[in-house]
Amino acid sequence: MERHFTTSVYIIHEQQVLLLLHPKLKKWLPPGGHIEANESPPEAARREVKEETGLEIAWIKQENIWIQRWNAVSFERPYLCLIEEIPEYKNTPAHQHLDFIYLAEPVGDPTPLSCDPIRYFSLSEVDALESDVDIFAETQEVIHSFLKEDSLV
Repeated sequence: MERHFTTSVYIIHEQQVLLLLHPKLKKWLPPGGHIEANESPPEAARREVKEETGLEIAWIKQENIWIQRWNAVSFERPYLCLIEEIPEYKNTPAHQHLDFIYLAEPVGDPTPLSCDPIRYFSLSEVDALESDVDIFAETQEVIHSFLKEDSLV
């Protein structure tokens, strides 16, 4: 099966998460997309956020160790990595996304500059979305992992 490297970014502001209504899937998802040739996952994540929301972001880091040497340099570690099954759509065969998922905060004005349906959701609003109709169950599960009371953000 063909695999594509992708990235997603959950942007958190005041205990809410920014989601956009995916035009093809009609589900609420975090900003993200495919990693382009010669891009690192964090570079792709930052680019996708800028393209889809207009926001500048700062990573919420969870690094175990950070290396900064002439021959080896750390890059931001994802919060989570998922293999996602993507069904056939029109002329695109079924494939998998290897998704590098990051957490970030907006830098400056947190208001997205997009005309697409996009907004911040509280945890209770995420819970009110119907699983597998309005939002994927795994998206809700990931949001629960970082918006709960004892989480890292």
